[in-house]
Order: sequence, then C-alpha cells, then structure tokens
Amino acid sequence: MLEKEIVYKKHALDMMTDRGITKKQIEAALERGSKFKQTDGFLAKYSYYSVAYKIRGDKYIIKTVYID
Repeated sequence: MLEKEIVYKKHALDMMTDRGITKKQIEAALERGSKFKQTDGFLAKYSYYSVAYKIRGDKYIIKTVYID
C-alpha cells in the first residue's frame, strides 16, 4: 500500500484510457517497478509499461503512462 496520495494529470488519464492501463497497474508500478531519475521526476518501469511521475510533498503526480 502506498503511503502517498496519487494525483493523475489529465494527460496521464487520457493515456491510461488509450492504452488500457488501470489505476491498480499504476500503483503496482510505483510499488514494485524499477525506478529511474529523470530531468523532472522519475520513471517507474514495470511489466510491459512505464509511468512517468514526480513527487511533490506527500503526493505522487502521474504525468504520463506508456507501453514499452
């Protein structure tokens, strides 16, 4: 269970819908995925997809999601 609240940007929600990725899958990537530092945040790679996000205070801000 994640300790931080997850906030989804509109772009991320649109990409999730387009690519068939659920909020449960986003949580799995944040909990168990491999994390990489990026210029403005992090990338969590898990299974066949990746989640770009940043951390602001006590929140994960989900920027986008894509299929690898």
